Amino acid sequence: MKRLGLCASQAGLKLLEPLLQAGELDAIAVPAGLLNAQRPELIRHTDGPKGLLQEHWGELELLVGALAAGALVRLVAPLLQHKLHDPAVLLLAAEGPTLLPLLGGHSQQADTLAEQLAPLLQANVIQSGFSSSQGLPALDSLGEAWGWRRGSGNWDALMHRAARSEPLSLEVGAGQPTLSDWLLASDLPLTRASSSAADLCISSSTGAGCRWHPPVLWLGVGCERGSSLELLRQAVDGALQTAVLAAEAVAGLASIDVKNDEPALLALASERNWPLKFFSADELKAQSVPNPSAVVAAEVGCPSVAEAAALSAAGSGAELRLEKQISRGQPGEGAVTTAIAAAPQPWAPQRGHLHLIGAGPGALNQLTPAAQQALASSSAWVGYGLYLDLLEPLRRADQVRFDGQLTKEKERCQQALELARQGVVVALISSGESGMYGMAGLALEQWLALASQEQPNFSVHPGISAFQMAAARLGAPLMHDLCTISLSDRLTPWELIEQRLKAAAQGDFVVALYNPRSRDRHWQLGRAVELLLEHRPANTPAAICRQLSRSDEALQIHPLAELPLEAVDMFSLVLIGNSTTRFEHGQMVTPRGYPGAELR
Repeated sequence: MKRLGLCASQAGLKLLEPLLQAGELDAIAVPAGLLNAQRPELIRHTDGPKGLLQEHWGELELLVGALAAGALVRLVAPLLQHKLHDPAVLLLAAEGPTLLPLLGGHSQQADTLAEQLAPLLQANVIQSGFSSSQGLPALDSLGEAWGWRRGSGNWDALMHRAARSEPLSLEVGAGQPTLSDWLLASDLPLTRASSSAADLCISSSTGAGCRWHPPVLWLGVGCERGSSLELLRQAVDGALQTAVLAAEAVAGLASIDVKNDEPALLALASERNWPLKFFSADELKAQSVPNPSAVVAAEVGCPSVAEAAALSAAGSGAELRLEKQISRGQPGEGAVTTAIAAAPQPWAPQRGHLHLIGAGPGALNQLTPAAQQALASSSAWVGYGLYLDLLEPLRRADQVRFDGQLTKEKERCQQALELARQGVVVALISSGESGMYGMAGLALEQWLALASQEQPNFSVHPGISAFQMAAARLGAPLMHDLCTISLSDRLTPWELIEQRLKAAAQGDFVVALYNPRSRDRHWQLGRAVELLLEHRPANTPAAICRQLSRSDEALQIHPLAELPLEAVDMFSLVLIGNSTTRFEHGQMVTPRGYPGAELR
């Protein structure tokens, strides 16, 4: 059990239920009177909540308490050990409701967890930590969501100095340049330094100062068949120590494909949680290495394994940080060759996540809780600038936005996917519904084109599409079969669009026209109206819905034959009824059935 809710009453249980239903809690600890044999997720310890917390404290990642603040504090206080090991603790108060991170704000991501869970509870978040309350990135936790690992250093002292606005120096030796530039542009007292004695370092090296380690190092490994796991451990750790490099910066292990069943290599990768990449002899032969070996070439078909595998895994622009070194064990333990290469970009798709988010038609109150939750969990927001502007009130200080141009959808997908492959949690944002004329399809095509080991986690979060918002504003025009058609021929030939329009007209569908008219595409809407009028009355209601749910929203309803084409632009959606749709008392309605049909 890693995520636990705790309550003392029926009211507290009701507050926690949305988190349980959403899978954000594994169980809820309740008083005896609330136990239910039909609900095994409601639990109680024989010694009450105190005994339950004592039993599970070491395995908990999150505790959400829906009870009095004093009671929660008294329950957890005797169990506290160290902020790096204690779970995140959130207080859920009925007023609002409100979420307050009590413990683990940075080290256990309690501040971020509160922001992620708040949409599910329709709750406000009160941040009490210095960085979060001041709207500043937290230097001791910001790298986690970027796929980095925290290294050595006096982090408490660093955070105290930041809180006092004392000058701090930043050294950047690895990682995403965008993030370091963003940090320097923030209100934190940071200045760039080239010295290894900087206060904060983003680097693959060990040394002084507080260090974040992006996953840029690849350990190339060659070994005799049957080499021992202990020898392999010693060889790898010795190589990192010799090169003054951090194990936290390792992206993975690499070797020749004939070693893909080597027990010690597989065991080391498993226990260190390091991905493995294997390359063929021909692929390794293509690498230029400083220490080729004729003996190795005769044995496996290429003159280098460790150096060539490290460089192959690190990719174009790789730098060899440690030339091969050989470790020999006692008789029977085998021999291991290691080398280390640094990649120009981090690589950790297993840590990354690409969220496809439909932002709805524009108003923040039309954003779904699932989309809000995904936005809150993402460190990078990628999207067209206008869409990002609409969501800007939700962006925290530790979230970086990447603005794209309107017609550069492919490039935005590539940028978001590349960030996720580097280990970043990314939100790729579309307006409306991302799976409908949005970015989900293009992003998924690019994701599917990657090798399985290169694919980050991928999730699609639906949003409210413009035709749904239009229907809500107009009354009930979508009560029967409908279709949506985009009039943009930038990606679809007009001949095919016209074929679909004819079919929709003949099928008597309610039709929502997306991308109906622009400065350069001014005639297509008129042609669409002509085709629809061939199969439905001239007085069929047609609505021009512009800037839906935004401050300058405007609705017009006209007979289809009199639709003012010049009033339509790319910020509009045109919704056209079927042959039974009528406009009455300011409402547009399509009956559920046709004349003569019996409703059942």
